[in-house]
Amino acid sequence: MTSDPLAQISTHCHRLLLTGAAGKLGNVLRTRLKRYADILRVSDIADLGTALPQEELAPCNLADKEAVHALVTGVDAIVHMGGVSVERPFEEILPANIQGTYHLYEAARRHGVRRVVFASSNHVIGYYRQGDVIDANAPTKPDGYYGISKAFGEQLSRFYFDRYGIETVCLRIGSSYPEPIDRRMLITWLSYDDLEQLICRALFVPGVGHTIVYGMSANRDAWWDNRQAAALGYTPADSSEPFRVHLESTPPLPADDPAGWYQGGGFVKVGSFGD
Repeated sequence: MTSDPLAQISTHCHRLLLTGAAGKLGNVLRTRLKRYADILRVSDIADLGTALPQEELAPCNLADKEAVHALVTGVDAIVHMGGVSVERPFEEILPANIQGTYHLYEAARRHGVRRVVFASSNHVIGYYRQGDVIDANAPTKPDGYYGISKAFGEQLSRFYFDRYGIETVCLRIGSSYPEPIDRRMLITWLSYDDLEQLICRALFVPGVGHTIVYGMSANRDAWWDNRQAAALGYTPADSSEPFRVHLESTPPLPADDPAGWYQGGGFVKVGSFGD
């Protein structure tokens, strides 16, 4: 039996940076990630409120190169959740999701940060059909500008590993909510506890190189094969199964609704913008 890769090492660092700390998942992680660091530096362009114990508040616009370089100074590792998290026109996606991710990796290079956890998304492969089972080697099929920005981040992080040795785990997050809220989420759901476990492993398992892992709980059905990320030792503890009876009692999508055809769900229907 393979031992847990975290069993013999510390899961703690001095200063950890969390970007996007005012967002939906950022707020969840803001309390949970403190157990892995002496100081959690929290950042967002939105209001962060009052600093909590163990926190450093660091408001920052990711599109501002020099501000991002200051943000990264003195941190040991980065959990990068920042950016626009829904489908929007390209002009709104570009500053934070594309330019901002470049600024973050360039700052990591300059300041000697060796580990990044990058919040990617299932929307990088959103145009695969529901029912197709794919792994991390499957060609990307983004379902919009948001998905394109996450595919860019995955490729950028690969470059920064190959050239500069900055290790990254890209989390292709499915649907992380307190509980699944529709039929699609019976497959894509990622509980908050499983998200925390996955981030902890992404931060501290040694020798991850450049790894892409699908963020999903131990749901009965799966579109995503995580075997290539086995070195993380990720074993989800939760499942969408307790919610199945209720969700399957709700009306299914109409047969002609593309949100029911593709893995990206409703994202495939957003846009075009400006027509």
